[in-house]
Amino acid sequence: MRRLRNVKIVATLGPVSSDEKTIRALFEAGADVFRLNMSHGTHDDMAARHAIIRKVEADMGRPICILADLQGPKLRVGVFKNDEAELEMGADFRLDLDKTPGDQARVYLGHPEIFAALRPDANLLVNDGKIRLKVKECGKDFANCTVTVGGMISNRKGVNVPDVMLPLTALSPKDLKDLEFACQIGVDWIALSFVQRAADVLEARELIKGRALIMTKVEKPMAVDNYDAILAVSDGIMVARGDLGVELPIYTVPPLQKRMIRAARAAAKPVIVATQMLESMIDSPMPTRAEVSDVATAIYEGADGVMLSAESAAGSYPIEAVTTMNNVAISVESDPTYRQVIESSRTVNRSKVADGIVAAAREIAETADIKAICCFTQSGTTAALVARERPRVPILALTPLVNTARRMVMTWGAHCVVTETHHQFIEAVLSGVRAAKSYGFATSKDQVVVTAGVPFNVVGSTNILRVAYCDEALILADHEK
Repeated sequence: MRRLRNVKIVATLGPVSSDEKTIRALFEAGADVFRLNMSHGTHDDMAARHAIIRKVEADMGRPICILADLQGPKLRVGVFKNDEAELEMGADFRLDLDKTPGDQARVYLGHPEIFAALRPDANLLVNDGKIRLKVKECGKDFANCTVTVGGMISNRKGVNVPDVMLPLTALSPKDLKDLEFACQIGVDWIALSFVQRAADVLEARELIKGRALIMTKVEKPMAVDNYDAILAVSDGIMVARGDLGVELPIYTVPPLQKRMIRAARAAAKPVIVATQMLESMIDSPMPTRAEVSDVATAIYEGADGVMLSAESAAGSYPIEAVTTMNNVAISVESDPTYRQVIESSRTVNRSKVADGIVAAAREIAETADIKAICCFTQSGTTAALVARERPRVPILALTPLVNTARRMVMTWGAHCVVTETHHQFIEAVLSGVRAAKSYGFATSKDQVVVTAGVPFNVVGSTNILRVAYCDEALILADHEK
C-alpha cells in the first residue's frame, strides 16, 4: 500500500483496538507504526497484539513498525483517610515516609530518593500540576511545604519534581521486565521514559543489545537541558508534551518542540510529536480546529511522525482519528507553503561521502524528471540521510533485512521494501526499478535515482549514485557495454 504523504502516523493500541479487524482497519486508514503502551495491559495482551500486527503485515505485504513504550518510574503519594483532602492555598502541607493515611496536613510519599534530592524552594507538582507545593524545609524523610496552588488531592496521585535531578534510573524493576519481554517478542523500537541524562539511554542500550532501536522521550526539564547529549546517543526522539507541559511553563513547550524537531532532523534521527494531538476525538467523531492546527504545525515543522494515544487506544472513534490525521497530513504536504518551510529549514551537513551522495540524489531528483530515490541500506542509515534532505520525490528504502525495513518505517517518507540480498550494483539497480514500477512510483519510461554502497552489505558504505531508466532491457544492455 502506497501512502500519499511522507509524515508517519503512530497509533497506540488498547482496549478498543486489540482485535484483528480494528488493527487492520487502523493500518488501512493510515497507521504506519503501532505503539504498545507498557503502562497498561499484561505481557499476554502485548504478545497477542504483536502477533496480530505481524499477521496484518504479512497479509498487506508492507513492513509495519512496532514501538513498545516503557512506563518509567512512577512517583505517587499514598492514600487519604477519606480518599481525598482539600488543600487550601497558603496552607502548610507535609510529605513524609509515614504510611498512615493522610489528611489536609500531610500524606505519605514513599520515595526517599526524592527527599534526598530536594532543597528549599523546590516545587512539587501533584496530579499533573493541579496541586502545587513549594518546599520550605526538608530532610532525609520529610518535606514541609507551602500550598501555592490548592485544590482536591486524592489517593495515589502522581508527583512531578521539575526543579532537581532525581537520583533515579529511567528503568524501574517493572521496566526491566517489560524491556526484556518486548525485545524477546521482537518489537522494533523501545520508547524510553523518565530520561534525565545521556547515561539513562546508554544503560538501556546495554540491556537491549541491538535487538531494537531507542526512541528517547523528552518529558522532563533535565532532559531538555541535556538534549544535545541525549540526542547524540539516541536513535530517535519523542517530544512527549504531557509531562513536559506540566513540569515547564506551558508556553515554553511550542518553541522547545520546534528546536527539538530541527535538531533531530539535522542529526538524521526520527522525531515524533506526541500527546493530546486529537484528544477531543476520544469522545467526538470530529476534532477541534485547534487540534487540527496542532497536528499541521508538527508536520510543517518537519516532524517524522505524529502520534495518537488514548484517541486510538481507548476512544470511541479510533479509525476516524487515524483517518483525520492522515487527511490533515495529505492536505499540509500538498500546500506549496509546506515545501517552502521544509526547504528553508534544511540543514547543510556534508561531513561524509554519504552526506554528499544523498544531497546529490535529492538535487538531481529535483532538477530532472525523476520519479523516486531508491536507496539500498543495511542499517537504515542511508534512508535516514535521504529523509533528512526532505526530497520532493518519494523515497524507496530497500533492504534485505526485514528488521531494518520495519525500523525504517519510522523515518519520514520511507516506503520500505524487503529485497533479496544483492552482491552487485547492477542487481540493486534492477531491484530498485522493479520496486518503483511495482508500487506505482514509476513506469518503464520514467527515471529513478539509485544510491547504494560498494562493497555491498557493509554498513555505512554509501558511495555510489546512478540515474536509471526503469526499462530493464536498457539497463541490461548498458551493463553489457
